Order: sequence, then structure tokens, then C-alpha cells
Amino acid sequence: MSETSADKLAALQAAREAVSDAGRPEAVAKRRAVGMATARERIDKLFDAGTFQEIGALVEPDRGHEMSRNLVAPADGAVTGTGHIGGRPVNALAQDFTVLGGSIGTVADAKCGRLVKFSRERGQPIVMLLEGGGHRIQDGMNAAHFAAASPVFRELASLSGWVPMVTAIMGQGFAGPTAYASLCDFVVMLRGKSTMGIAGPALVKAGTTTEITKEDLGGADRQAETQGIADLAVETEEECLDAIARFLSYLPQNAGEAPPVVPCDDPVDRRDDALLDLVPADSRKVYNMKKVIQTIADEDSVFELKPGYARNMITAFARLGGRPVGIFANQPMRKGGILDTPACEKAAHFIAMCDAFGLPLVSMIDIPGISIGPAAEDTGLGRRSGRLFFEMGIATVPLASVVLRKGYGGGYYAMGGGRAFDATIALGWPTAEICAMSIEGAVDVAYRKEYEAAPDPQARRAELIETIRGQTRALDAASGFGLDDIIDPRDTRRILIETFAMSPARRADPAPPRRRPISPI
Repeated sequence: MSETSADKLAALQAAREAVSDAGRPEAVAKRRAVGMATARERIDKLFDAGTFQEIGALVEPDRGHEMSRNLVAPADGAVTGTGHIGGRPVNALAQDFTVLGGSIGTVADAKCGRLVKFSRERGQPIVMLLEGGGHRIQDGMNAAHFAAASPVFRELASLSGWVPMVTAIMGQGFAGPTAYASLCDFVVMLRGKSTMGIAGPALVKAGTTTEITKEDLGGADRQAETQGIADLAVETEEECLDAIARFLSYLPQNAGEAPPVVPCDDPVDRRDDALLDLVPADSRKVYNMKKVIQTIADEDSVFELKPGYARNMITAFARLGGRPVGIFANQPMRKGGILDTPACEKAAHFIAMCDAFGLPLVSMIDIPGISIGPAAEDTGLGRRSGRLFFEMGIATVPLASVVLRKGYGGGYYAMGGGRAFDATIALGWPTAEICAMSIEGAVDVAYRKEYEAAPDPQARRAELIETIRGQTRALDAASGFGLDDIIDPRDTRRILIETFAMSPARRADPAPPRRRPISPI
């Protein structure tokens, strides 16, 4: 008796059941034992209910050579497909750690390539939920297979600046997952569970004889707060998936669309008297720049990136009148807000991302300058600071600069103060103090002989300092038209919102008809 259509459909449903969580209870039990979700559960939590359409669920692994002949790898260890997050289409890959440790096989690699094609052609974000090793050993240790190499990195690079790319490292992430993450715009890790790095402890020991724990080598605290490779470290999988959705909510689907403006009931002209006291007039006193940003932005709209890394620089998405913006700001509470190599690179990458996706930029300036001395030079700051100048120089989104207090030297340039990078609007607060370098330093360099020859050297030095300080105040900056205006701090929110509302999406690009600029780093 021949099979009926109903028989064939039943066989199809059985095949789907076999690779699902319900069909693999032992694998699910192992995840429960370590307090972690399955790849499909993560996908279900990330996407709007009922919207995810899996592709490639029924694939089999490559069994074309000796080491792979007997492989059992449901869906080749990767869940791939497309669905909606916040009502918007997104493509996603989730590694299945229960299948050969989440290693990427030949077929899974092809599935990833298809997602990249969807993202490129449809203009949709791509999200990768990664947990596992890199290339599958059974495939990779065969030259006939490996010699061709995968085009996946070229394909991912082709998406850069076109669609938002997100990686969540949700467990072990040495080797391949780290390489994927390196090309993404946003990387989030789980404290105590996630790891990143070029190679794990076993390979490190084999190659260098060094013994080290995976946490010390590449744990979330190290990679998010010391190295800055990850943008965010969170405690739970739920926080991780929520962070992905929130990150995407500030960005357009692709660089050809405008950033999503959301309804806002926070008044445009809201004036908060707290701003009058948040920034002390005495430049020797510190304050928390984050409080200033939160007061100016729409209520509960600030989403900070890399909050634990290079804390002297703040980089955050926020909304002003419902419009997404990118804010980068000096943090006086950390190193006085000075620019060092980590701060420059953190800000530069953030500016590039905002410029790629059309988010207006707000620079909040209180900077004593760029770091100096042997320790700074050892980090290559002379060239790495150039990356910040470079990104500021090629950005074409609207730019608003606000000098809250110190605006000293090259740091003032790098932060886009005044006319340095053709700001759409250049503002100062009454507490602004703008000059070429530290006032005390300037006196010691230019007037040391004079004050040392005085009857009372320290009194003369103090007198010179006050004389120069009297020429660096906000009204002096406005008098030479170096700034567009000195404003009441309470009006900052309204002026920024109105400025961006009246500005075109892009400023004119003054660059000659080159093929591409060359980054200093």
C-alpha cells in the first residue's frame, strides 16, 4: 500500500518533533541542570510571540569524510530563522550547545550565510545568540573542507553600517563566537556564565603552557569592564534578551531608513531647576555627568553602552522628544573626564555607529584635556586619539556640542567643541571655561620665570592664574562667536529638541570624491 499525503505529512511532523526541545528531553534536562535555557527557548523569549519562522531545522550535518561519518547533529547545531522583535523583522541565529558543544559545522555555516543574505537584501538587523566553540573539529581538521574557508566573515563585514548587528554571548564563547562578535555593533554577556577570547583555557595551556581559568581568561567582568570587548554585562538571560530588544529599539532597520521616533509625553520645554546645582561652578569639584544626561533626556530613555569600561567617557543612547540620539560625554567623576586611549576608542566607535544609522549626536563637554605622560604614550595615545578626531571629522549627522564646564586643549577639539567639527549648534553653560590648556599649566610654562622672580612667587602665580581665568569664561567664548550661545542650563533640553527637529538628517559632507577614508587605527 503506497503512502498517502497524510502519511508523508505525519513523517514530516515526526522529523520536526525529533529536533525540537520536546523531542530531545535529555538535552533539555542537561540545560536545566546548569540553569540555562535551550537555543529555541532563547529564540522564543526574544521574538514576539508566534512570529519566528525557523529555516533549516531539518538539515543533517556534513558526513562526507572520515571524521564526520557518524555525526549526530540535529539542525547541525544551529537554530536559524526570521521573526519580529518589537513588531519589526529581525533575522537570528542561536547556537545549540547540546549539539557537539555548539560547534559550527559546514551546514550550519551555510545557514548563517543565508541569514546574512536576508539581512543584506531585505535590510533587516541580524542577532546571534552564541554559545559554543568555533569551527567544528570533525569538519575543520579535513583540508579538503577547510582549505576553501568560509565566506562568513566577509559576508558579516558587508553588513557593517547597513543593518544593526548584535551578538549575545550566552555561555562559552571562545574562538568562533568571539570572532563573530568582533564585527558586531552591540555585544552583551552574562556574568558568571559567558566567556570570550581567541582561545579557551585548554588551547592556551597547549600553546603556551599557561594554566588559567576560563573566567580569568575571558569572563564577562574582564571583557566588559577591563577590555571593553563587550558593551554590556548582565546577570540573567532575561536581562540579556531585554537588552538586545532595547538596543534595537533606538535604531532603524537599516541605514536607508530614519531612526524610529516614538510618542513622547515628556514636555519639550520641561525645565528642571536641578540643573542649576548639578554642575558646580568650581572646576575643582566633581559631579556625576550621568545625572545631567538623565535630567535632560526623555524620562527613562537613557541606555548606556559600555558602562563599566573607560568610565571617564559616557556613551549612551537616549531620546529627546521621542527622537533617538547618541550622547557622548566626559565624566568628571573618573579621571576628571580626561581623554585616554580607552575613552577615545569607546567614543570613536560609538560615534561611528550613530553616524551609520542616522542618530544625531550630542557632545557634553567637561574635559581637562588629553592624557599626557609615559603611561599615556605607552598605550599609543598619539595615534589612537586620532581615531576620535577621524570619526568626528567624517560624521555627517547633526551634532550639538554643549560645554558645561572645562573645555581645554585638544580634548575640546576632540569632543567637537566650538567650530572644530562644524557643529549644528555649539552651546555653553554659564559655568563654561574654555582655553588651550590647563590654566595652571599654562602659567607654569609661559610665566614661571616671571613669578619666580617676584617677591612673593606663589602670590604672583595665583594672580596670573586669576588673570588668565578671567579671559576663559563663557561670556568671553560667546564674545568672539566661538560658540553660538551661552544658555540657561534649564533650556538645554528644549534647544536640543528644537535644533534637531529643524535640522536635515545629514550635514553636508565636505570630503573630496575619494574612494574611502583611512582610519588611523
